[in-house]
Amino acid sequence: MGHQGQNRRTIAKSVIAVVAMFGFGFALVPLYDVFCEVTGLNGKTRGQYSEAEAGKQQVDESRRVRVQFIANNNESMPWEFRPVEFQIKVHPGAMAEVNYYAKNPTSKRMIAQAVPSLSPSEGTGYFHKTECFCFTSQTLEPGEEVLMPLRFVVDQALPDHLSTLTLSYTLFDQTEALLDVETENKNELAVR
Repeated sequence: MGHQGQNRRTIAKSVIAVVAMFGFGFALVPLYDVFCEVTGLNGKTRGQYSEAEAGKQQVDESRRVRVQFIANNNESMPWEFRPVEFQIKVHPGAMAEVNYYAKNPTSKRMIAQAVPSLSPSEGTGYFHKTECFCFTSQTLEPGEEVLMPLRFVVDQALPDHLSTLTLSYTLFDQTEALLDVETENKNELAVR
């Protein structure tokens, strides 16, 4: 019984460690979001800005800011992902809209999450998104393609020395993690 008791404790500790590692892996993107928002590191853009707030902006027609768009896939993400336009010029305070293209070339349903970053990081407090595919996860069926809108306004208070902002998105595969959560939620509901 001594060896069986030790084996059971070892197995229980191992199972707890595996569950904890899975939970930590699933929580990395939200933890990264919180960390970057609190510290301002890595040019992490802020959350959703309301259309009403954007409408209060005065348009500065005396000035134009170049906004560049970049798309990257995390190493395990097979989707085609790119901006439709690679750069535009906007007047601070004016609403702008661009699209990103995504296609799931695989034979399985996939769920993705885009994580934005803005450079220079000094500009993050002046770049306001009112609509963005990065606010929620994106689900695409096999072979499905989609245009994903991004609506934003560059704040009129953007410092004059900032004439170019570069918005970069990295797309992460969240399929396994989110499907596991959906399955757990369905199982919990079935038990109730």
